[in-house]
Amino acid sequence: MTLAGVGDAEVRTATPGDAPELLVLQLACWVTEARANATLDVPPLGEDLDDVLAWLADWTTLVVRSGSRLVGAVRGRLDGDVWHVGRLMVAPDLRGRGLGRWLLERIESAAPPDARRLSLFTGAASTDNLRMYKKAGYRFEREQPEDTGVVRLGKPLRR
Repeated sequence: MTLAGVGDAEVRTATPGDAPELLVLQLACWVTEARANATLDVPPLGEDLDDVLAWLADWTTLVVRSGSRLVGAVRGRLDGDVWHVGRLMVAPDLRGRGLGRWLLERIESAAPPDARRLSLFTGAASTDNLRMYKKAGYRFEREQPEDTGVVRLGKPLRR
């Protein structure tokens, strides 16, 4: 498949073999988040390879490869009737080309039939993320996490 600004790309479910590259991509992406939110207290920055392998076992994770390079990823997991979306990552040099929005659509469509709602977290000062999620129909949830640096967004799942 060809993605705008990315070229030929392969999208597939992540495997444990992707974990080392996922860790590197995660660190690259969350440094930007840490800077935008003026804190290094960002959970993905504290994870190691074992942590990534552990969440790979619990989450449906999609990865995008362009050639041999892992350039994007996103994960989803069902809790009750809520499909939680997380770790939406796009290589920093490829941001702004629509890959993040495309990945968001893919993980939303991967929600199992009993999912009724979509939910995700992002940094309260992550303006680019907030803009993208708003365009995708996400709105602030009534109940917010106690950590004021993080916001929860959600929307009904429409099929």
